[in-house]
Amino acid sequence: MSIALPPLTRRNFLATTAAIPAAFALRSLTGAAAAGTAPAAIVTRKKYPIGIELYAVRAELTKDLPKTLQTVAKIGYEVVEFYAPYFAWTFPYAKQVRAIMDDVGLRCYSTHNHIQSFTAGETMARGIELNQILGAKTLVMAAAPRGTNGAEGWKKLAGDLAAATEALTPHGLTAGFHNHASEWAKVDGDTRIMDILAANTPQEFVLQFDVGTCIEAGADPIAWIKANPGRIQSVHLKDWAPGTRPEEKGYRVLFGEGVTPWKEILATAEAVGGVEYYLMEQEGSRFSEFETAERCLATWKKMRA
Repeated sequence: MSIALPPLTRRNFLATTAAIPAAFALRSLTGAAAAGTAPAAIVTRKKYPIGIELYAVRAELTKDLPKTLQTVAKIGYEVVEFYAPYFAWTFPYAKQVRAIMDDVGLRCYSTHNHIQSFTAGETMARGIELNQILGAKTLVMAAAPRGTNGAEGWKKLAGDLAAATEALTPHGLTAGFHNHASEWAKVDGDTRIMDILAANTPQEFVLQFDVGTCIEAGADPIAWIKANPGRIQSVHLKDWAPGTRPEEKGYRVLFGEGVTPWKEILATAEAVGGVEYYLMEQEGSRFSEFETAERCLATWKKMRA
């Protein structure tokens, strides 16, 4: 099946591990009883789905959406996040995309959106239906509307997003925000933009965490997660390193090649942040889009082994 993608402008799973055979478990329990000690608790490790923000393979997605979905699934990704141009799809087209996803075993838990999806009326209704078709649960604001300035401007946006969260809830959906480097800056010389958003939105509002932009801005990722427990539903696995584009630095480093303290961030996101899934994101690298996605996933698997 071939589907023409509309023109693009820009951008619980729980897996039981270490299953103990019944005979071994019985022997362990018997031995413990004989020794007069309590049996050790059987520990299960939570498996977090690994996905990809499709902006990372945007050129391939523009050329051939079905092939792109098939390829990222074959590479080993379990989840995809569609970015804002998906909003132009017709509902029948979205159903075809969902059928392809089901075919290759992919899930979509969130989408990136512009202000239209959070504005009451026809545009929000459209966003709701598209996300329900795709199976997504969270509509994430990809970037603040132009003209959002100063503490009052950001408080107003937070209020609008809080209202959108309330409107989406009856439909089994929620809203969220994806941070950039600029939103770690203080406004009016007082408070960081991200702190304004967090303080003026409800607990169920998702603070989707783009790690690389936080690192570039010099903010503390561990402190941010700890300050917002349970709100970091998804994490964008974007790395960063100081340097220039000709040096293949900045955001062009692959996952695991930058200066990000991934071990500590992942541990905190899982212990405190409430993360449910991870999304690999790349803005470009020295390799092709698919090879970049494959190499980043290989590093992720080694890191999580």
